[in-house]
Amino acid sequence: MSPVDYSNNCSKATQFLSEYAEKDGLDVRSLMDSKTRGGLTYNDFLVLPGKINFPASQVSLESKLTKKITLKTPFVSSPMDTVTESTMAIHMALLGGIGIIHHNCTPDEQAEMVRQVKKYENGFINDPVVIGPDATVGEVKAMGQKFGFTSFPVTETGKIGGKLVGIVTSRDIQFHDNSESKVSEVMTTDLVTAEHGIDLTNGNEILTKSKKGKLPIVDKQGNLVSLLSRTDLQKNFDYPNASKSFQSKQLLCGAAIGTLEQDKERLIKLVDAGLDVVVVDSSQGNSIFQISIVKWIKATFPDLQVIGGNVVTREQTASLIEAGVDGLRIGMGSGSICITQEVMACGRPQGTAVYNVCEFASKFGVPCMADGGIQNIGHMVKALALGASTCMMGGMLAGTTESPGEYFFSEGKRLKTYRGMGSIEAMQQTSTNANASTSRYFSEGDKVLVAQGVSGSVIDKGSITKFIPYLYNGLQHSCQDIGVRSLDDLRESVGNGEIRFEFRTPSAQFEGGVHNLYSYEKRLHN
Repeated sequence: MSPVDYSNNCSKATQFLSEYAEKDGLDVRSLMDSKTRGGLTYNDFLVLPGKINFPASQVSLESKLTKKITLKTPFVSSPMDTVTESTMAIHMALLGGIGIIHHNCTPDEQAEMVRQVKKYENGFINDPVVIGPDATVGEVKAMGQKFGFTSFPVTETGKIGGKLVGIVTSRDIQFHDNSESKVSEVMTTDLVTAEHGIDLTNGNEILTKSKKGKLPIVDKQGNLVSLLSRTDLQKNFDYPNASKSFQSKQLLCGAAIGTLEQDKERLIKLVDAGLDVVVVDSSQGNSIFQISIVKWIKATFPDLQVIGGNVVTREQTASLIEAGVDGLRIGMGSGSICITQEVMACGRPQGTAVYNVCEFASKFGVPCMADGGIQNIGHMVKALALGASTCMMGGMLAGTTESPGEYFFSEGKRLKTYRGMGSIEAMQQTSTNANASTSRYFSEGDKVLVAQGVSGSVIDKGSITKFIPYLYNGLQHSCQDIGVRSLDDLRESVGNGEIRFEFRTPSAQFEGGVHNLYSYEKRLHN
């Protein structure tokens, strides 16, 4: 049969395609059919482009971390001792994601890091540092050194709930040489206040118009109830996507714990510090130890969100969903510093793991986090297309200004240490409690440690205040190319077969990268 000539009917090309032609590419089920193709990683496939009919700036990256916590961006920093402590967690939250503070430290040290995140930004400060009128200028200066700020409300009793009589600020004491002078002699008494019961929006409006640094909130008798701060108001303008608690307006913070009995005491301290979500940290989540502690957490702290894992199969997933988790963490042996697959012969290619776990967990309304194997924006898009709600990053954030550790130089390169929590170095880390790394890999009683990770170094990446916006904008543009306006639309369109995929041969992977150049410089952002 001779081919039909449609050259004179070009206006109906789209109609013909939709009615008669087979769609290009594969649907996600065909792509991820591991029985015929084997397990896939992110590099093994591509997402086919859709139609662009909207600007990239309209793409929403709002994502569920757990059943009850939604983030403006799908970015999560890994609970590794060379990735996430308080500084990283603060900036991740400011930029719309969340940081999970590692537990390779004492419970008190970890709780203090959580406390630093929660105190960084407040709505109404319900427990401000208050002084009495008889305090001295010298004492105020010393408090400034201790707390990092020098503005304190002054009440008759020197406590919250006392009658407000003034505020002492840095301007009041900066050039006051007599350290023995009482605060009552130098404090500001011309105060702008708001009455208890005012909402945050109106309180911030008064603060803006008054041009004051602090807005005391008082009851009808003039007793200090709480405080609003201009610095927090400025943060609202600077970081509009910040991840905050709905009630307290403080930054969201996560932390990891193990599955040992003493981790229950650790969690009690973390909750007292204001923890929003706990990650039960284990390389293999389908264990009686994790199931037991998840059930204990949900019974003891019913409002605390719990993320379980790690999992890579439906069977593992089912066990933790039955235990009561609010979110899941996917990945086993796919991280850049992880050697679990090599040493233990256990794990799964990450693309296949993400698809299978998310496809099952979605039936029960449990959001999933892709953890490991993510090296660039393209990998993130693929993880999200396969069903993940968020992406956890370790190596991508290691070496940034906000990651723990000091920079050092080697062969002219500025570097930072980056190590897997299964490395010998991490497992030999000492603390007053059992080591977090050994418990994560069920090795706390071993005389001979078997490493499931390595220790190395990564090049200086600069601050995440530039890197995260680069990832954010990159994800928006990728969604635009695919033709979806949100991550929810992305997953829905993948599920109904509208978004198609193409398997990628090794030659295609080579073609899709930089090649045939004598030299080049790879700059990801300005």
